[in-house]
This record gives sequence, C-alpha cells and structure tokens, in this order.
Amino acid sequence: MPVTILIGAQWGDEGKGRIADWLARQTDGMARCAGGDNAGHTVMVGEREFKLHLVPSGVIHPNVQCFMGAGMVINPIRLVEELDMLAAQGVDVSPARVHISGRAHVITPGHMALDGASERALGGESIGTTRRGIGPAYMDKAARTGILTGAMRDPAGFAEQILAAVDGANWLLTERYGLDPIDPAGLADQYRAAAERLAPYIADTTHLIHTLLEAGQRLLCEGAQGTLLDIDHGHYPFVTSSSPTAGGALTGLGFGPRAVERVVGVAKAYCTRVGNGPFPTELEDATGEQMRRAGHEFGTTTGRPRRCGWLDGVALRYAARVNGLTEIVITKLDVLSGIDPLRIATSYTLDGDPLATLPPDTASAERAEPVYETIPGWQADISGARRLEDLPGQARHYIDRMQQIAGVPAMMISVGPERDQAIIL
Repeated sequence: MPVTILIGAQWGDEGKGRIADWLARQTDGMARCAGGDNAGHTVMVGEREFKLHLVPSGVIHPNVQCFMGAGMVINPIRLVEELDMLAAQGVDVSPARVHISGRAHVITPGHMALDGASERALGGESIGTTRRGIGPAYMDKAARTGILTGAMRDPAGFAEQILAAVDGANWLLTERYGLDPIDPAGLADQYRAAAERLAPYIADTTHLIHTLLEAGQRLLCEGAQGTLLDIDHGHYPFVTSSSPTAGGALTGLGFGPRAVERVVGVAKAYCTRVGNGPFPTELEDATGEQMRRAGHEFGTTTGRPRRCGWLDGVALRYAARVNGLTEIVITKLDVLSGIDPLRIATSYTLDGDPLATLPPDTASAERAEPVYETIPGWQADISGARRLEDLPGQARHYIDRMQQIAGVPAMMISVGPERDQAIIL
C-alpha cells in the first residue's frame, strides 16, 4: 500500500506545502489531484522561497516524478509562468519528470472573467473566490462543454477552441452581467504558444501512476484547500468547486482505496479562513490580529488577510472522520507563544441546545456558538525546539489535546517556516 494522501484538515492554508516538501524526501512520485491555481503552497529552501500554485511541491526534489491529475483545472498561461519560474531557479521541470493528465480541464479567459462577474453580482453575498476561474471551469466540466488539456496536443486547434469559449463567455458577460466583452486580440497567439510549450507534458497520468505503484514505489498525493471547503462536505455554497478530501485524491488520480497506506491531515494550532462563510471561533479582536501578524496570515494566491480564530476541535474531529485520517501534522504552534490563556472549541450550542458535531447546514453553522475549553498558554519562544522535551509543559499539553480531539496521533509539529523548524514524533 504505497500511497500517502496529504489533506488540509481545516479551511485550507494549513501549511501543506511545507509538509509535502518534507514528505517528498520519502517518496518517488508526487501528484496534485484537484483544484487549480487558486491553491498556493509556499516552500522555503534556505533563503529561497518557492510559491507554487499548480506544480506539485515535490518538484523541488530532483528524483521525484510529478503528476498533475485529471481532477485538476489548469490555466495554461499560469502553468507556463510557474515552470519558467522554477527553471530560472535551477529546478528540472522537463517533460521527463513533470506530467499533465490529458483529462484535466482548461481554465480559459472566459472562466476568469465570469468568476469575477459572478462575485461582483453577488455583492455582500459573494462566496469570496480567488477569481481565478476555478468555479466556472468546473461548471463547464460538469456540463460537458469544457476543454480538455489533451487538446493542447494540437496547438492551432486548441487556440480555436479558446476563441470559441471566449465568444460564448462574451455573450454572458454582456447579456447577463452588462459588462464589456473580452477583447480576443492576441489570445489565439498567446494560447497557441502555451499549447506548443505544454504539449510534450501531456500524458496518461493514470497509467504512469499505476506503473509506479506496481513497481513498489511510493506516491504522495497533495491536496489543495481543506476539508471544510469540500463541495460535498463543507458549508455550501461557501466552498471550493472540487473535492479536497481523501476521496478526491482517488477520483482525481485514478486509483482505488486498497493502495492507500496513510492519510495525513495538516492542521494549524489555531484556525484561519479566507473568504466568506461560517467560522464559529473567529476572533475580531486584538488576539486575532496578533495571530494574523505572528502567523503572516495573508493568502499566497490573493494576498488577502485571513480571518483568524481559536482552534475548532469540532471541525478537526469532523475532518478526521471524513478523511479517515491516520495521523495529523500540527503547524504554526509557535504563533501561539505569548497568548495566555488559550482556548479550544470542543463543542457548540445551537439555539441554546448542546451540539457535539459540525452542523450539516450553513444556516445552523452561522448560528452555532462555540463552547470553549481554556488551556494555559506559554511565553517562551519555541521556534528553536527540535524535541518534544524542548517545549514548555503548556505547549505539550496543547499538543496532547489536539491529538485527543482528532483521535489520531501527531507525526510532526511545526514551530517555524524553515524546513528544519520541526519536531518529528
């Protein structure tokens, strides 16, 4: 069973990129299974910072094969830019080691324009998307009107499909939203050039992944966003358009559950969320601002400040169940230094009644009031800790509570952004 699935156990932005980079040292292949360039993973290698949005984080390791699965939606222009960025820093991004499924879907200029138009039309009820065209691309996929990445094998024909898609989007932009149409000038040349560049990368990734697994090699699956943004298991409509749970890895890459050995959930020691939607433990006070500053809580993709709040144990327990977590990684424990006391939501009340589980509907989740357990904090700087014994007793107690709530052991504690700022358990 050589597959490890890495999952965000909150609302995304848990620090999966850094953990994926660490786990990639023990793997032969690494795959992105869903989402698009709305996901941002930051990996620090010494003084070098890699901000990745589409290419799997394992690309930093020269012996790891990288796969972009059928469950993804891919913006060809942004992918070319990312490959160029990596190549400029000496990373091998040749088609010999980076493979794009021909069954993934293409994000077009029309998708991005419609994403922004829809958010503006919703006004105060907007979802808070990244406006990268993710939702409209998945809409076209479900409607069977999308463009597959495999079309890039014929660059001229691909450019014609892009122009046709833009023409269709322009009708919606002008007739439904009353906006100016997209100017098609130069788009054909731009997308033809992107297709010429990416065509050698198009492959049957399902076959390549099974070949790797049948040879006894290890595969690490890197999810985007987090469990609570899952389109089926999050609070709809304030969700992403794909499945960032363990099940999404199976369908997005094309293998069965018998191949899975580990499901690793990544959770911050507190919670953050980008965009609108329920967030029961949100702090709109000086403590929330302290978390934001200390944790540098600004989106990798959008730069937007993240909403910050206490750890939501109910949501963490839910994520452990939905994904079948075998272990957790706790990130950004160092951010809590200097906050005393600390609080963890262990249950809710809903309209005055006790509730131990995550409310299934969005309206109830908006009304849920957290019931907190208070835990002593610590003042010491823990960023230099490399063993559990190096941590103050209060920090060790906090870790114990997170493991008890999740119902699975912690395998790693992150105490800073650098590769070596971690305690391995």
